[in-house]
Amino acid sequence: MLPIAIGCDDAAIEMKNQLVSYLQQKGIKVIDYSCDRQSEPTIYPDIAMQVAQAIKAGTHERGILICGTGIGMNITANKVPGIRAAQCHDAYSAQRARKSNDAQIISLGARVIGLELAKTIVDNWLDSEFDGGNSAPKVDKIGYYEQQMQRG
Repeated sequence: MLPIAIGCDDAAIEMKNQLVSYLQQKGIKVIDYSCDRQSEPTIYPDIAMQVAQAIKAGTHERGILICGTGIGMNITANKVPGIRAAQCHDAYSAQRARKSNDAQIISLGARVIGLELAKTIVDNWLDSEFDGGNSAPKVDKIGYYEQQMQRG
């Protein structure tokens, strides 16, 4: 497995650091694209774009983005063609993001969920693979519409 990409803004440094340690303890290699100081405000779209582009380039298969709510990071990551990012605040959504939607990125809100829930969400997402089946045509249709918009 390729290293997991992770990125956060200044609102989520503590959660990101804890998740990096947690993943490393599980033997998962992590590459950090984050800002490194809370005293230095970060423009989160820059971090989300770096992670999404690294996944699109094949440097990583999956990425985790964390900001205050997870919303801004998620919106930004989804601007990169071919990227499917899902905002997850519960374990079931994380699992379905991967199994049904083949999401390469999840976004979390450090001001919305606690650390233990974040770990559970990450575990559920990492333990899940795209099922295909009834979801495959839907994911294909997402790609189709994405291509249509690029030609637009």
